[in-house]
Amino acid sequence: MLTFLQQLRVDWPAASERASSHTLRSHALEELTSANDGRTLSPGILGRLCLKELVEEQGRTAGYDPNLDNCLVTEDLLSVLAELQEALWHWPENSDPGLAGAPDTGTDGCLVVHVVSCEEEFQQQKLDLLWRKLVDKAPLRQKHLICGPVKVAGAPGTLMTAPEYYKFRHAQVCKASALKHGGDLAQDPAWTEIFGVLSVATIKFEMLSTAPRSQLFLALADSSISTKGTKSGTFVMYNCARLATLFESYKCSMEQGLYPTFPPVSSLDFSLLHDEGEWLLLFNSILPFPDLLSQTAVLDCTAPGLHIAARTEMICKFLVQLSMDFSSYYNRVHILGEARPHLFGQMFVRLQLLRAVREVLHTGLAMLGLPPLSHI
Repeated sequence: MLTFLQQLRVDWPAASERASSHTLRSHALEELTSANDGRTLSPGILGRLCLKELVEEQGRTAGYDPNLDNCLVTEDLLSVLAELQEALWHWPENSDPGLAGAPDTGTDGCLVVHVVSCEEEFQQQKLDLLWRKLVDKAPLRQKHLICGPVKVAGAPGTLMTAPEYYKFRHAQVCKASALKHGGDLAQDPAWTEIFGVLSVATIKFEMLSTAPRSQLFLALADSSISTKGTKSGTFVMYNCARLATLFESYKCSMEQGLYPTFPPVSSLDFSLLHDEGEWLLLFNSILPFPDLLSQTAVLDCTAPGLHIAARTEMICKFLVQLSMDFSSYYNRVHILGEARPHLFGQMFVRLQLLRAVREVLHTGLAMLGLPPLSHI
């Protein structure tokens, strides 16, 4: 699973050695000494702990299941808890504010978000409370982000592991690129990184475009991978690459003396933007983007209750719509015009507009942990 997370460019700190549950096991045994009543336990089971008091301390209105009472403490459960504890202590100091504790606050200033399926929510709440009970410096702030079930569209009962899913999407990306460019590019080292990014973009957009609590249907058809498919992550990446090509073309022409250097922004005449598509990009994407960031970029860890909401679908849909608007505009309007002085003014304001579009796309992709591509 760690390899799969690394393929998806998800940060998960790994300790230099396997997380040890020795300390947790000792604490658990101390708590369990008076609770087992001398009964013989099955292998791997240490006993039961009562969590009811902790539930009441946290407050039932906070979202913990009121039926939480006894927790069966097993070696496997302690191993999972030890991994969480190890990850907490090895989290990078420069990680996102609010997710890792400040150096002078330790775990008191840390927010732990449990991302868990709806089927495993009850068990994860047990893990949350067990962490508090067994570890003196367990994170004080723990939130739960619940995700709906994931199913394969049109194929009930189809089972696929996470690594198999990644391999399947990667093969589709390679196949689509071979059809577009000709030849088996998967064997070309220059394309290895590109195919990896496109595969991750495909998976992240497919999964994050649905609200976390909603049921997700995976569409495994090849048509979902095409750069022309306007609902896919590859489409967004394709338009990022088109922007990169545009600005590289301007740079090369400028170095050849065809175009002058870019003038100060304050000297540009934005009244030269006449096309409806230009104002569509400005008013539907560039100007609303700061408000979108305020709604999606930071998890609301101060909200009351156990559960937390993430609005990943908003940023995915925004980036797809922006890519559609840009693609329509770019296909219709010639940005780099003839090298004539009287045309430079309009060319520069259009380039400045598309600079802003590029910045919005890159920032949005960064929120999803995706690097922009300069070519596809």
